[in-house]
This record gives sequence, structure tokens and C-alpha cells, in this order.
Amino acid sequence: MAMTATHTHAPAAFPSALIVIAAEVLGAALLWGLLEANSTPVVLALLGVMGAGFALMQIRPQIEDIIVGAFRAARGVALWVGILIVLTYPILLGANTYAMHLVIVALLYSVLALALNFQLGSANIPNFATGATYGIGAYTSALLAIHFGLSMWATLPAAALVATAFGFLLGIPSMRTRDSYLALVTIAFGIVIHQMLNNLSWTGGPNGLVGIPAPSLFGHSFMQPIQFAGIRLPPQANFYYLALALLGLAILSAKRLHESRIGLAWNAIRADELAARSQGINVAWYKILAFAVDAFLAAFAGTIYAFYVSYISPDNFTFLVSVTIMTMVIVGGMDNTFGVIVGAFLLTLLPEKLRIFSDYRLLFVSVVVILFLILRPKGLFPQRQRHYGAHK
Repeated sequence: MAMTATHTHAPAAFPSALIVIAAEVLGAALLWGLLEANSTPVVLALLGVMGAGFALMQIRPQIEDIIVGAFRAARGVALWVGILIVLTYPILLGANTYAMHLVIVALLYSVLALALNFQLGSANIPNFATGATYGIGAYTSALLAIHFGLSMWATLPAAALVATAFGFLLGIPSMRTRDSYLALVTIAFGIVIHQMLNNLSWTGGPNGLVGIPAPSLFGHSFMQPIQFAGIRLPPQANFYYLALALLGLAILSAKRLHESRIGLAWNAIRADELAARSQGINVAWYKILAFAVDAFLAAFAGTIYAFYVSYISPDNFTFLVSVTIMTMVIVGGMDNTFGVIVGAFLLTLLPEKLRIFSDYRLLFVSVVVILFLILRPKGLFPQRQRHYGAHK
């Protein structure tokens, strides 16, 4: 009987694995194409291919169902193939330091988008202050490193604690407002933080902070290239793997939180706040917790960014950053971890690759985003029903 069961399920698993491998390799190839493309027609052609793919899935939903089912059936294959791709990706980029820089920034923005997704996607809380907590984390770690000689590893928890405290400070008064008024409170908070960074002398004012020391790990400075098995990667690869590790932590945190009582409470608040309160859910506490989680992860991203670029200024943490992060969540697909990451990469690469349009590139990027939202009104990868227990 056991042999019969195995024989029955093997043919179904094999195509699933092939679909998963093909999808991940295709995604990696499209990303590589966008990173390496120096010609605007090539970039537009790649965007056209992506748009055609999403349009096809919108017209034929069964195609998307097949792909999702394949990833669910071959989850182990998807995980290990994905790990292999991301670990070897710097080798594919070679000496293209500009492409490596874009990937690092996209990874950090993915963390910020996942942090905001806990609020906007899971609990439907509009927050335009993610850029502010991102800056708080960056400035806290940079000040501790410059003035007290602390290593990046020591400043990480300190920056997270400071930003989380600010998250609570923002969340508590925000509970007295709702909807558009709540959004206005977060906008005001972001503006206040930006003005403080811009005007206080100990933050460097508009000139920012210069000379943030490069981190090291087990005697290996992040300013040195990585050499392994005859392969030599540029120094940026150190920060690539560090940002990748942070994104992995954020993905794991998202998975654990979404499937926990906290995630279910956030979803209940998003669906109907009054009904959630009537069921005994402490709405105010869970909303404040969402602010704190957002700030905690944003601080980690801010710290890595500060040590990566070695110079930060208030211009790195403007209101536009918060708007961009929110757009990433909406375009990618709210409350969908993978979709949010895709949205972060897309909106990090597009403004850079469309610089040929000069002053009109932001307008062009906006048009591309609107077209994608027309093709996929609920985001590129909409939220799907979660499965628990035996159906997980």
C-alpha cells in the first residue's frame, strides 16, 4: 500500500518541482536583465515581458493557481533553489558594482516594505513615518560608532531599541485618530523627525554625518573583497550578504507573525475593527505593536545602510522615502510577503534604469506603476488565503 501511494504522488511532485525551478530561474534572469541593461529599449522590453506575464495571469487565473500550487507542493525545492540563486547572484553580477549597489538598496527597501506591510497590509494602518524610523536607526548607530567607537554589531540592538521606543511614542497618540487623520499624524511625525535631523548640531545638521567606520566580522573588514574557492567578489558583496541575512530574518519574522495570534488579530482589525473589539481583541495594543514592529525592522535596515554608504544626511530620510515604501507595498500586493519584495525591487530599479528621461523619469515610473495596477488591481501578487494545520 505504501509503495502504491508513493508511486501515485511522484508524478504530481515532479512537474511541480520543474515549474518551481523554471519560475525562480526566470525571475532571477529577468532581474539580471534589468540590472545589466544599459539601453532604454531593452529595459522597456523587459518591462513589457513582465507586463505581458501579469496580464496573462489576470486573463487566465488558472495559470497563477498552477504556479502557486506548484510552490506549495514543492516548498522544499523552492526554498533550496532560492537559497542557491541568492547566494550565487553576486557571481553573476561580477564586477558590476553599480548593479550590486542597486541590489543592496533593493534588499534594504524590501525590509522596510515588509516592516510597513505589518501595518498597511496586515492591519490596514496607514503609516507615512517608516522613512523617519529608518533615519532614527541610521543616525543612532552612526552617532554611537563615530562618537563612542562602537562596532556596527553593538549599534544594531541599540538603534533598534531607540527606534522601537519612537514607534511606541508615535503609536500611542495615534490611537486617538483613525483613517486619514491617523495618516496625517504619521506625516507630521516624519516631518518633525526630518526637521530635527536637519537642524540639530549634534546630528550634523544638513551636512549629515561623515566617516562612519566600515564594519568587520572575525577580522574580515567589509572594505575587503571576498575571496573563496578561486572566486573574487567586490567589497560590496559583504553588504549584499549582510542585507540578504536581514531580509531573511524579516521574511521569517513575517511568516511567524502572520501565522500567530498577533497576525490573526491584525487581520481581524483590518477586516472590521468594531467586530474585532467585540470579540475581545485589544485593538489599541495590537495597533501600537504594529508601529513598534515596523520601527524595529526599519532601524536594522537604517543601521546597515549607514555603515554601507559611510555617510548619511537628512536627505536620505525624507517624506518621499515613506511614500515610496508605501507604494512598494501597494504595488507588490498588501499582506503578501513575496509580492512586497517584488514591489520593492521593481520600484528601486525603475527610477534608476529610466534616468534617460531626466526630469520626466518619475512621471514615467508613475505611469508604469499605474499600468501594472491596471493589469493587477490588487497588486502584482495579491494576498491569498492562508492555510493552517494539515493544509499548510
